[in-house]
Amino acid sequence: MRANRARDTAPERALRRALRDAGRPGYRLNWRGAPGRPDVSYPGRRVAVFVHGCFWHHCPRCQPRLPRSNQAFWARKFELNQERDARKRAELETRGWSVHEVWECDLRDRLHEVVARIDADLTTRTTRARPSRARSPAR
Repeated sequence: MRANRARDTAPERALRRALRDAGRPGYRLNWRGAPGRPDVSYPGRRVAVFVHGCFWHHCPRCQPRLPRSNQAFWARKFELNQERDARKRAELETRGWSVHEVWECDLRDRLHEVVARIDADLTTRTTRARPSRARSPAR
């Protein structure tokens, strides 16, 4: 289990490379300012992207099999992962964020479509006004 990475996975790197190639750099990785720490986020536009591995998040399209040993544990594990994903999404959406959940198989099979969807969302969302930084009086 030590080889399973939580960050900087191959699908995440592929998505980031494609976003840069599409002219969409400027993202933050695992940004703590957003609830749920999305894998890729554009804070100014409030766009969050979660890259889900098909096995760990139990992709509805691929429907990966449960491991043969300890199936009750794995079924519960996948259920809890899906509940956590739903909580993260709901919390971001209530705060006005647009959330994209990208599956590993989608990045493999239709990367350009995924990037086009994210790009279209970034184009339509306006940049939030940043609060002005008032200078404190000199001491």
